[in-house]
Amino acid sequence: MIPLSEKLRPKTLSDVSGHKDLIWTIDRLIQNGKPLSLLLFGPPGSGKTTIARIYAEQFNLPFVSLSAVFNSTAELKKILKEGQVTPLFNRQTLIFVDEIHRFNRAQQDIFLPFLEDGSLILVGATTENPSFVLNNALLSRLRVLKLEPLDTSSLDEILTRYETTVHPLKLSPEERQSLIHMCQGDARHLLNMIENLEQGLSIQKKPALYDRHQEGHFNLISALHKSIRGSDPDAALYWFARMLEGGEDPLYLGRRLIRMASEDIGLADPEALAIALNGWNVFNMLGSPEGELALAEVVVYLSLAPKSNALYTAYGEARQIASETGHLDPPKHILNAPTKLMKDFGYGKEYQYDHDTPQGFSGAEYFPDEVGRHTFYKPIERGFEREMKKRLEYFSKLRTLIQSQH
Repeated sequence: MIPLSEKLRPKTLSDVSGHKDLIWTIDRLIQNGKPLSLLLFGPPGSGKTTIARIYAEQFNLPFVSLSAVFNSTAELKKILKEGQVTPLFNRQTLIFVDEIHRFNRAQQDIFLPFLEDGSLILVGATTENPSFVLNNALLSRLRVLKLEPLDTSSLDEILTRYETTVHPLKLSPEERQSLIHMCQGDARHLLNMIENLEQGLSIQKKPALYDRHQEGHFNLISALHKSIRGSDPDAALYWFARMLEGGEDPLYLGRRLIRMASEDIGLADPEALAIALNGWNVFNMLGSPEGELALAEVVVYLSLAPKSNALYTAYGEARQIASETGHLDPPKHILNAPTKLMKDFGYGKEYQYDHDTPQGFSGAEYFPDEVGRHTFYKPIERGFEREMKKRLEYFSKLRTLIQSQH
């Protein structure tokens, strides 16, 4: 039985739903009359296979379909080697490789000589960011075209096509919209749900498109981090929920929230780090789903906390100077001298015990002499860092005054 998604597969570019700009680009490539190798990068059900088939037909090229899921290295070499001595490769052939990111680097290299001599046109399809999953040699020979999940109007168009070419669905407007939203931009999933409806079977919402080991993971944690940094608790809660719904490890989120408390809030609100740690501990104690609320509390608190990256910047600058001057010893006056020889070397000489001074502050210098004084920590006028700034200015003025008296 032919799946509905195959029956309704568009035959021309004008029949493809959505992707207006991408279709325009494909059409220009066809009008130029010279087929180029492509990489179609987009989520499942966005039309990658359909576009590849139409592309081959428009150039009247033989179409060979492979899947990186099923074809091994030996099979791939056999197909390409035999192609050189059969009529198939007497003219350019288009090879479509679905899930091309599943080929390892060595397998990807197999295509290179055939792309170099022009004996084949390669069209790859991937759901993963090509920057991370394809080697540079292959990627440089492909024109990368990005497909987005289909929007509501495009999915409605596909649903209408089914109703006009097969038969109408008896759906209320609300049921129709619900069906469209359940497929989350995936045309194939939409058509599969329609088939289930027609056969009286239950339908299921498409699982969230999220791989916590690939690009989706990094994109969503970036969105969460930037929403918190931007003091938007509602957006932050949305991305937090998206990651949990996608199956992300809550403890990973807890660790990242602790990091955010240090990186983006720091001493503008010293309580932020303690609250982030408490949220992580609560989840450890309660587990899911009860502990997730504690992490959500952290998300909101961090979002609304005063922000400062002064500590983050100061540590980065200190690390840079430290890496450049790691060969230098501390000043001798702050070194302990437990032996006579060390005292003879001047260790601990003229050290002032701060607690014995009138202000509890000696004003001594602690950097290596060759480095000189640096100012790394520059607190800002937000939150508790206003108080830290006052303290810093107090000690700075007092140090200057004491040193001027010697």
